[in-house]
Amino acid sequence: MREYLFMALVAAAVTYLLVPLVRRFAIRIGAMPEVRDRDVHTVPTPRLGGLAMYGGLVAGLLAATQLDKTGEVLGQDQTVIALIAAGGLITLTGFLDDWWGMDPFIKLGGQIGAAGVLVYFGLALPWVPWVNGETISLPPDLSAVITILVVVVAINAVNFVDGLDGLAAGIVGIAAAATWVYAIFLDQNIELNRINTTAAITAVLIGMCLGFLPHNFHPAKIFMGDTGAMLLGLVLASSLVTVTPVDSEVIEGMNRFGALMPILLPAAVMVLPLIDLISAVVRRTSMGLSPFAPDRGHLHHRLLDIGHSHRRTVLIMYAWTSGFALGLVGMSVSGVPVVYFPIVIVIALAVLVLFSLPRWRARRRARGQAQGHPRRR
Repeated sequence: MREYLFMALVAAAVTYLLVPLVRRFAIRIGAMPEVRDRDVHTVPTPRLGGLAMYGGLVAGLLAATQLDKTGEVLGQDQTVIALIAAGGLITLTGFLDDWWGMDPFIKLGGQIGAAGVLVYFGLALPWVPWVNGETISLPPDLSAVITILVVVVAINAVNFVDGLDGLAAGIVGIAAAATWVYAIFLDQNIELNRINTTAAITAVLIGMCLGFLPHNFHPAKIFMGDTGAMLLGLVLASSLVTVTPVDSEVIEGMNRFGALMPILLPAAVMVLPLIDLISAVVRRTSMGLSPFAPDRGHLHHRLLDIGHSHRRTVLIMYAWTSGFALGLVGMSVSGVPVVYFPIVIVIALAVLVLFSLPRWRARRRARGQAQGHPRRR
């Protein structure tokens, strides 16, 4: 436990200390575009915060290799090299996009390339869960394709949800914490395998998010940009790939979720970004636009339009992510039947409805005033 805390603190400290330097660099090279109509901030703000996050990632991973237990696990494969190389490629792609702008399909090529680097170094799904607790082993080619697809979807999901100060970093941090808790739970039954690798990756990811949030929470001094959003998506996807043990029978009997957990956990931690991603694609294509065309129809935009403040909107979406991710992990640890998973969804919906009540109250007051009823004080 101390080792995970140490690598998280290293990643957080390096990220936090690098942000001011990156901010000055972003201002100097002009990576601070003018405010657009769809933006929610009112003053030009420098991007490229992802460069500091990448520094935290590298520092945290290198620190992890020097530790006793974690270093032994990471030394068994090429996880550290894979994350540093793939993270460097996706950070470069995001940097060029934040600075000069990039064609969406060229950016997609960079995402696929980064995902391919992970697969090349061995970070790939060995099997996928199936009904009745069974699993399907994947041949190398199919494993590579599915892994790349998972990574690219995660990258774009985080990128899509990055629209408010502190939103993406907070959601990914919560998702990483949930994945870390589940990995630690499995680690009680499995020694020296990919689960320890998952715990190490998520610990570093938590540190990256915590180190960046003080500079990024409203009012933000710097944005992570595509540089940071795509990097966070890549690292989170890597943790979701490695949380799938090589021996699927290890999970059997530990809880009633069985082998479905590797499917349900990613669905839980990525539910908000994925909902936002899918709805954006459907919305844009139905209007005859490119799926990559920017607009002001994201979930956070809708909450702002309802009347919530910037910070409250972010906290609402934090609550959503916590309800799904931590609720699922809690049910897994306590052995709750999988049929109760929909209850978590209902609770998350109830949270959203609860925080949407100001709009309902405002309408009721307006209706009362229109009918000539005085407003109570």
